[in-house]
Amino acid sequence: MVTGSVASSMQGEPRATHDIDLVVNITPSAVGSLMVAFPPPDFYLDQDAVRTAIEQRSMFNLIELREGDKVDFWLLTDEIFDQSRFSRRQMWDMEGETIWVAQAEDTILMKLRWAQMSGGSEKHFVDTLRVYEVQFHQLDKN
Repeated sequence: MVTGSVASSMQGEPRATHDIDLVVNITPSAVGSLMVAFPPPDFYLDQDAVRTAIEQRSMFNLIELREGDKVDFWLLTDEIFDQSRFSRRQMWDMEGETIWVAQAEDTILMKLRWAQMSGGSEKHFVDTLRVYEVQFHQLDKN
């Protein structure tokens, strides 16, 4: 599920970002497929970091080495909110490809959470505000 700045750019005001945040629910059996899908020298993906993230339900990174773009893979946790927002994800069409994206309400809540955790990040707060403004009439205010 796409989340973070890419989701807020899709749902609010677009802005440049060099990282993509994805919430994923993968198992250890997927590690080999990930390593094949993102091989060196084009990508940096640490197999041990992937396995540790899966075990600990934490996160790992994939880096595209030519441009330096990064994907943060956040493992789906057992937290009620995490499970709930993952179940509410929506399908979007992106240039003929179907992708899963967090709902706007969940993008707002997570951006506010990240702003608080980072000590008041203005960037996260502005992203939140723009999603709220653009999606206002479609938001479930409850």
